[in-house]
Amino acid sequence: MAKADLAARGLLREFRIDAPPVNPFELAGRLDVLVVPQRMDDDVSGMLLRKDGSCVIGVNQAHSFERQRFTVAHELGHLRLHEGRPLILDTDVRVNYRNAVSSMATDREEVDANRFAAALLAPEEMVRRAVQRVSFRTTDDLVRVLAKQFQLSEMAMTYRLMNLGIVCGPAH
Repeated sequence: MAKADLAARGLLREFRIDAPPVNPFELAGRLDVLVVPQRMDDDVSGMLLRKDGSCVIGVNQAHSFERQRFTVAHELGHLRLHEGRPLILDTDVRVNYRNAVSSMATDREEVDANRFAAALLAPEEMVRRAVQRVSFRTTDDLVRVLAKQFQLSEMAMTYRLMNLGIVCGPAH
């Protein structure tokens, strides 16, 4: 199991979360991380700022609820998995951005943070239990029901189901 999956599982266990939907905003608060919705360029989903032991997640308020949830979970992944990169401002802070490039997951840290977010918001055990309980006729039906239950976009749920080997390809 990947480090990102183990870290997400550990966070869920730490706060005794065993049923969907997982609330990444609440988890951030329980970790003393302030989440601040704000205006950002459309291609920026969010960022994690760390300074002197304090953490703030900025999330693009113009994005959908599901995307904001994924972004907060993604930034929590950076918090748990990565040191962060220095950003030169008037002061020394560390920052991780989630933007159009990071969402394509070409950078190792971004791949890890995306994997953490998926494992946090749609943990394998919860997804497999939900699949067994759901009555569905098509993959589209399954994706639609689970996306709603886990409060993810249908695209994110499709990828999660594919990565878990539950479905073979994108829903049509």
